Amino acid sequence: MVSPEHESLLSDTDRVEGHSALRDNVAAASALADAVRSTLGPRGLDKLLVDEEGASLVTNDGVTVLETAKVEHPTAKMLISTASAQDAMARDGTTTTVLLIAELLQNGLELVERGIHPAIICNGWNIAQERAAADLKQLARVPTGDDDLLQAVRTSLAGKVDEGVRENLSQLAVQAAHAIATESGGEVRADPSLVKVINDVGGGGGDTHLVAGLVLPKERIHPEMPDNRDAGRIILFDGALERRGLDIQANLKVTQTGMLAQLHESERADLAKRVQALIDVGIDVLIVRDGIDDEARALLNDAGITAYRRVEKQELDLLSRATGALMVHDVNNIRDDDIGEFSTLSEENWHGVNHLILEGSAVRGQTLVVRGSSDARLEEIGRAFNDALGIACGLLEEPSLLPGGGATQVALARRLRAHARGIPGREQLAVESFAAALEAVPRTLAENAGLQPVDELIRINAAQSAAESDGDWIGLDLFSGELRAMDEAGVTEPLRVTRTTLEGATEAAVSVLRIDDVLWAKQDPSEPDWQDDPEY
Repeated sequence: MVSPEHESLLSDTDRVEGHSALRDNVAAASALADAVRSTLGPRGLDKLLVDEEGASLVTNDGVTVLETAKVEHPTAKMLISTASAQDAMARDGTTTTVLLIAELLQNGLELVERGIHPAIICNGWNIAQERAAADLKQLARVPTGDDDLLQAVRTSLAGKVDEGVRENLSQLAVQAAHAIATESGGEVRADPSLVKVINDVGGGGGDTHLVAGLVLPKERIHPEMPDNRDAGRIILFDGALERRGLDIQANLKVTQTGMLAQLHESERADLAKRVQALIDVGIDVLIVRDGIDDEARALLNDAGITAYRRVEKQELDLLSRATGALMVHDVNNIRDDDIGEFSTLSEENWHGVNHLILEGSAVRGQTLVVRGSSDARLEEIGRAFNDALGIACGLLEEPSLLPGGGATQVALARRLRAHARGIPGREQLAVESFAAALEAVPRTLAENAGLQPVDELIRINAAQSAAESDGDWIGLDLFSGELRAMDEAGVTEPLRVTRTTLEGATEAAVSVLRIDDVLWAKQDPSEPDWQDDPEY
């Protein structure tokens, strides 16, 4: 019972507590899941998103739908944040994450209404998640080559783009991942951010191609500067190579003839000194974030240095990682460690625009040139490639594959139900509810393919249980409607994606289930305080 003091403190607050608060939160989670449910799987449908200005976007990507939607409910915002984190970590599994959260909360609400305390349910879910993580390692297989990598990448793109583009992007993603992968101490690292994506309107999506090196829409600042170099040294200058002005606003009073000329001469001398400092360290290429003065341009050209200006900070960071060059802020204090190296440099003209193509010596940066008939098409292909690249890089770092087609979720549910029999206490019911929530994935996949979800779930369960060996890899082929071994059907997914999906969904569901009180601050219109001041 709320005391009078608390009632006074909360007089400007709307309050929902107890089971009512839980029901509201579960309803918000279910509504969010319903918004993306039909996009799951290779036969999922697309969503048309229209903003306030009338601009439209057609997408099958669950996280894009969630992040674009205008949502006010705090629980829904929490789930969208979880989906975004899943996308950042694994580049896939966002729709599955939201579905699992909604199913867990629905099952949790039923248990709460049966008199089971939320703390017991949360404990049971954590037990189930830890057990599922261990079972995933037993189910997983190590890919044997690029064909297995391609299968997983193709699976992640199913339903997002048409078949021809999917095959092309899958090949390019695996190729790019191998190009940027490095090995140190027995561990492989593949950073997807080393692949730059640029759009080139025209042609079809199948014309999208990969360029070895970083591509920037820039041309050298002087036409006589060399535009093709086999190898050399490079400096990245985070500043401007121009005459220095006064740091403060001031008026100069000229009292003698020639003082202004001397001032200009000292500015030119200072500029020449800074250019000479660059020449002395023996560089071949200079890339500057801001501008380059005409006099500096002439001096650099005479020294045989190829220079580029007005390069954005993000592109400078990519060049830094590719060449090993450190960002320089003062050209008069350049150390040997600041200078990077490149393997090749060239310029090409695409549709009337010159592009710099540079391949670093430290890491082979890559650039995807996206082709398409419209800006919307380019964005769609770019998003799909980023997802495919993330999957390919993740598999190089953690080479473990699981079956798709709902096989993994059904296998985990069977094992969890068997494990639950040995758990004393009410946590057993929570573990079983976790298993039931996992089965929402194959049901939704079957429903989106026009099949009977309950019937297909029963079929997969029966087929896995009856198989003498490798039964856990039997899943549903959504195009033929047959039950097949998913490795033979070419439907696989990374272990990392499923593991992070289970971890994120469990954590979010536990957080929501533990909420028994929602306080909404009233936001009534009010007048500014200064209107009460007698001086106004």
